[in-house]
Amino acid sequence: MANVLLVSKTKSFIVNSLMQQLEELDHKVIQTGDSPSEMERVKEELQLILIYVEDLETEGLVYLKDRVIEDNIPIFAIGDEEQINEVCDIVPRQLIKKNFYRPINMKDAVSVIDKYLKEDQSHLKKKILVVDDSGAMLRSVKGWLEDKYQVILANSGAMAIKYLAMNRPDLILLDYEMPICDGRQVLEMIRAESDFSDIPVIFLTGVNDRESVMKVTALKPEGYLLKSMEPEQIIKAIDDFFEKKKWTI
Repeated sequence: MANVLLVSKTKSFIVNSLMQQLEELDHKVIQTGDSPSEMERVKEELQLILIYVEDLETEGLVYLKDRVIEDNIPIFAIGDEEQINEVCDIVPRQLIKKNFYRPINMKDAVSVIDKYLKEDQSHLKKKILVVDDSGAMLRSVKGWLEDKYQVILANSGAMAIKYLAMNRPDLILLDYEMPICDGRQVLEMIRAESDFSDIPVIFLTGVNDRESVMKVTALKPEGYLLKSMEPEQIIKAIDDFFEKKKWTI
């Protein structure tokens, strides 16, 4: 069963029909309005966000854009071509995986959504949160790992803690040198919160002096990888971590 967030200001005939037919196919559909406060209350891990774009507010679309980027969730959109083009002024077009232009064929739309959810295996992959203030590094790590793992990106310690408040990754890759709140401080905050204190953390960093390493050993990171390593070595180290964890559970 997959979890689908259906965002719509009103429960129209189309919205009600989509919900009913997807639930008959054993998917869970959570319908909310387009305000960030409503969407933030949805705690389930989502495999798809379906938006009915008529009259959606800018504030809600900005929230959706940020959530999709942070949590790596695909968006499907329903609406007139002009309405969807307006949405794409806020939500980058590449984040919207599929558009259904009105008038839609309900049977075909449900079939496409159901096929995508059943073929998509991303929610079965191990989830890795990568924390680094460098956008270039984040993009590189995502490119190295996304074939095997579900990769979520955070460009600051604050963004990482915000993500952890609602989600639980299987591993955190953490940079050491970051402005405002460095990797050691982020790890201290992680270990101080009972809800996620046991999440494994591996430092992925350019810092390899003994003094820096010793500062974090008491916080029990799972390892320390250098950014100067070849991507294949980093991938292998992460593969080995999950393989070892599988046999020690």
